[in-house]
Parts: sequence; C-alpha cells; structure tokens
Amino acid sequence: MPLSEHEQRLLDQIERALYAEDPKFASTVRGARLRKPSRRRRLQGIALFVLGVALLVFGVMLPFKPAGIPVVSLLGFLVMFVGALLTLTALRQGGDATAESGEAPASGAAARDRRSSFSQRMEERFRKRFDDER
Repeated sequence: MPLSEHEQRLLDQIERALYAEDPKFASTVRGARLRKPSRRRRLQGIALFVLGVALLVFGVMLPFKPAGIPVVSLLGFLVMFVGALLTLTALRQGGDATAESGEAPASGAAARDRRSSFSQRMEERFRKRFDDER
C-alpha cells in the first residue's frame, strides 16, 4: 500500500534528520537491500545444497568413520541443510517482497481496487479524527 502524501513528507523529514545526525549509518542502511533477496543468495543456497549432497555421498564411500560415525556425511548433511534453509528463506522473502510492493495478478485487479478504496476511506476517517482532536 503506498504512503499518503503526509506520511511521505514525514518519512522524508526523518530521512533528512538521519542523514544529518549520522551520515555513515544512513549510507549503510540505504545501501543495504533489506527487502529484496538477491539472486546471488539463492544461487549460494543451491550451491551449498549440491555441495552437501556430494559430501554426504562421499562420506558414505570413505572408510574414515571414527567411532562408527560417518563424520564427512554428517558434515555434508549439515551443509545441505544450511543450503536448503538459505534458498527457502530467500524464495519466501522474494514472495513477501512482491506482496508488499502491491503487485498482484491481473485477475485480482478488481479486489485490489476495492481494498485500495477501503483503505483510502479508512485513511480519510483517521485524518478527520486526528484533525478534530487538535
């Protein structure tokens, strides 16, 4: 849902104050990709998963098993698990990012318009109440 003009002005004012107060932190935060997972992160997760599978299989073939525990296979499983988690969280965040940005399929355009008009009405009611309290 897009910000109203008043909210956008407040956000701009907060950003200017942040830049004035701590420019190093502000530039760090601005450069970070907080909501959009990178394609690189997904590819890293897939590569870790494949490496984990290879280590798992290689560990089963190796005769090196201290105390009867296939250490290399266990390490491979852990690497595979981390790779799967990395990939799945990147994919899930990617789905959330599109949902937050307001993108919807063409078939849901009417529902989005209804939600938009409802939210606009609620925003107007809030503004009226806020202005009346002053």
